[in-house]
Amino acid sequence: MGVGADRSPLGSIRRLGASDLTAMRALNTVFGHVFDDVRTYAEDPPPDDALRLWLGQPHHIVLVCEIDGQVIGGLVAYVLDKFEQMRSEIYIYDLGVDQAWRRQGVATRLIHRLQTMAGALGSWVVFVQADLDDPPAIALYEKLGVREDVLHFDLPPKACSTS
Repeated sequence: MGVGADRSPLGSIRRLGASDLTAMRALNTVFGHVFDDVRTYAEDPPPDDALRLWLGQPHHIVLVCEIDGQVIGGLVAYVLDKFEQMRSEIYIYDLGVDQAWRRQGVATRLIHRLQTMAGALGSWVVFVQADLDDPPAIALYEKLGVREDVLHFDLPPKACSTS
């Protein structure tokens, strides 16, 4: 079982650990449907040993919300140690809630739990990106934090040269 569960009528939120493979795979299924990208989240999953190792890393935070043992939403975040000061930032990489459970506070509870963890870790900030064409996400994040208008660029890797 994951670390430090909290409970409410809208399910329990807990952090996944190295032994929570079934819950992590269920979260990936939720993400695949939420982001309309089942191929990325379910088509070629890592083997159990690799996923167990990934889940066991202290800088990888996976929170799930479960009702009666079913994952209805969750988030994946990364703790980024900074070089310019002795502090860290936490980046929310993925956050999704099953369609049937949206607009009931699940995402807010997940973020609040992460913010509490960030405080305990001494992190300076929790940050997240939102797509311009995702008004519900933007509204959620504006309710919880300060908006910064930035541009995001995907830079493709280059092939290594052998010379």
